Amino acid sequence: MSTIAIGGGLKSGRVTRARSRSRGVLPGFGITTGFTVLYVTLLVLIPLSGLVFKSASLGFDEFWRIATSPRALASYRVSFGTSFLAAIIDAPIGLLLAWTLTRYTFPGRGLIDALLDLPFALPTAVTGITLTTLYAEHGWVGAPLQVAGIKVSYTSLGILIALMFIGLPFVVRTVQPILESAEKELEEAAEILGASRWQKFRHVILPSLLPAIVTGVGLSFARGIGEYGSVVFIAGNLPFKTEITPLLIMTKLEEYNVPGATALALVLLLGSFAVLLLFNIVERLCDVH
Repeated sequence: MSTIAIGGGLKSGRVTRARSRSRGVLPGFGITTGFTVLYVTLLVLIPLSGLVFKSASLGFDEFWRIATSPRALASYRVSFGTSFLAAIIDAPIGLLLAWTLTRYTFPGRGLIDALLDLPFALPTAVTGITLTTLYAEHGWVGAPLQVAGIKVSYTSLGILIALMFIGLPFVVRTVQPILESAEKELEEAAEILGASRWQKFRHVILPSLLPAIVTGVGLSFARGIGEYGSVVFIAGNLPFKTEITPLLIMTKLEEYNVPGATALALVLLLGSFAVLLLFNIVERLCDVH
């Protein structure tokens, strides 16, 4: 009987521990899921559905006419093309910055690490005014470039610089945690086996960083597509040349052309969603390989 009692006690103890492990700090699945669905519905789905319904009231022919007008297509090329180029350029720069901040100790490292988050905190209009002042023809940076024959403000190059500034933290902050948690033993084993620095980076470090780099580039690209405040001052806003789609949307709103503005906004929404979906798929493929 004592053996049975002891066995029953052990069994009940295991059950109690299993139940305690299954209970998390937060409430159960039903409450957390209900809160999540409510939050997403109120703050995401309802506003987006309003945009879709407003665009649907135009009818397909009218929507297609607005969305594919020559001025709209030119603005798509500026917004999507420049955002993609800025995100691609941010990838190696962000990787280098994340590598420096995680692998080396030097004076001022904490200050640089904090400054990288500045684009997240600054109002976009302040960013735009600051960049325009710096890169204007008589600005601190723009004046020497003007002497060299390089014009930044009110050109596509100015848009590219603004979007690089806005998107860089996304790459750094997605790569940095992976570098911090990387297993140094794998790198040491590669060195013992005679791998060079490039071989160690190419075959050991880069595969683990690739999904994070893809995510950072995707976030930077998606952010750049809808960026307005930091770009509008430095772009020059010339139709068919440096006019971004968010500015064209604002122009239509100022003209009280709400249906036209919602049609263009829906194109940006679908474009951003497609970009994020594509980069998520690529990230999963990188994880598999």
